Amino acid sequence: MRDILIKPIGFVTNDRIEPIDDKWSSVESIIQLADDLPDECLDGIDEFSHLEIIYHFDKSAKTFIGSEHPRENKDYPKVGIFAQRKKDRPNHIGATIVNLIHREGRKLVVKNLDAINETPIIDIKPVFSEYLPKGEVKQPKWTKNLMKNYW
Repeated sequence: MRDILIKPIGFVTNDRIEPIDDKWSSVESIIQLADDLPDECLDGIDEFSHLEIIYHFDKSAKTFIGSEHPRENKDYPKVGIFAQRKKDRPNHIGATIVNLIHREGRKLVVKNLDAINETPIIDIKPVFSEYLPKGEVKQPKWTKNLMKNYW
C-alpha cells in the first residue's frame, strides 16, 4: 500500500487536554489556520452555519484493527473498528460536523468539535444540506446509550 503524506492546514485551541469521551458540547474551540496558508482560504466561510472538520488523532497511543466492545464496555456488542467511531483507528482520522460561531481573521470559533487542544486539522468543508444523508439514518440501539452524554 502507498503512504499518504498529509500536512495540517490548522490546529485546534481549546481547554480540553485529555481525550475524554463525554460532554463535548460545553467546549468552545478555535481553529487557527496554518501560517503558510493565505487568509483568503476562509473567504465566504462565515456564510455557513456548519462546517465539517477532518482532523488527526495525533495523541492516540494505539492503533486498533479488528473487533472489540466500544469503549471496552462489555454492555455493548463486539463490533469492528469500522462500525464504531473511536480514536484508535488505523489512520487516526476524525470527522465531526460543528457549529460555526464566527470567523476572526485567520481563526474560526466553533462549538461541538470533539478534538482536544493542539489537534492537527486536515481539512475544513462547509456543510451543504445536499450532502447530508438522504432518508432515515439507521443505527443500532447501543449507539444511543453510548452517545447520551457525548454532547
